[in-house]
Amino acid sequence: MIATRDAYGQALLELGRQNPKIVALDADLSGSTKTAQFAREFPERFFNAGIAEANMVGMAAGLAAGGLIPFASTFAVFAAGRAFEQIRQSLAYPRMNVKVVATHGGITVGEDGGSHQSVEDLAIMRSLPNMTVLCPADGPETAAAIRAVAAYDGPVYVRLGRGKVPVVFPSDCNFEIGRGVTLRDGDAVTLIGTGLLTAMALDAAEILAARGIQARVLHMGSIKPLDTELLLKAARETGAIVTAEEHSVIGGLGGAVCEALAEGAPAPVERVGMRDVFGQSGPAGKLLEHYGLTPASLVAAAERVVARKRPSA
Repeated sequence: MIATRDAYGQALLELGRQNPKIVALDADLSGSTKTAQFAREFPERFFNAGIAEANMVGMAAGLAAGGLIPFASTFAVFAAGRAFEQIRQSLAYPRMNVKVVATHGGITVGEDGGSHQSVEDLAIMRSLPNMTVLCPADGPETAAAIRAVAAYDGPVYVRLGRGKVPVVFPSDCNFEIGRGVTLRDGDAVTLIGTGLLTAMALDAAEILAARGIQARVLHMGSIKPLDTELLLKAARETGAIVTAEEHSVIGGLGGAVCEALAEGAPAPVERVGMRDVFGQSGPAGKLLEHYGLTPASLVAAAERVVARKRPSA
């Protein structure tokens, strides 16, 4: 069990040691976003903007214009919400080479409550032209994703969580922007996860197998660009799709998948995620159960969508 924000802090520190052009910015939350490790070792390359997220993004844009590679971090609700205009105007529109790494995404922020649980950030960031949107599954993939975005030229939004999550990928995994990963094969239904829901999709596939339903499991750490080739292949071969995300079913992974399927390979879909509601205060595990973000919910969704399959599929 590793928190993706912890993996980010370590990966950023290692990148800083390798590349003097890497700089980090934070909005007075470096202890929580884990950029504090970078700040301690490279104080001259760390900039605390204070509780001024919009200013932080503007500063990051200026540093990028000067040839540096800025990583700007705060909580997801502040990055996608409070700093949206600056991300749109100063990063996405001019395609500045800034990496916005937002921690504390989704309802597993827990007791901080609905005001701090961002369930719409992927949809907001995905709507911006030129913006790449990533949501790693675990610690190893987060480290690989951070290395990949450091090498990528352009604005990126990376969504990370607060708590520790199961490890899905090996420590030496690679991350390729725009590519999904097949974690398990199956021909009856495809479960597509992102973030911490990918581990739950694997658990759900085990339960389904015991019931005679062989589920394929895909992980989409890259929400935009989406791996439509892998997605459409799975839709044609299994004939039924379930998406799973710690995010609203509107505009995130579920929305992206449905859009791609509608244009490329129509198939019945069940979306598991936040059903157009805000979160609330409570322990992370209890909130996941309350909102139906569990392996059991994925199993039920898979059984429903299999029943909806076309006879030829």
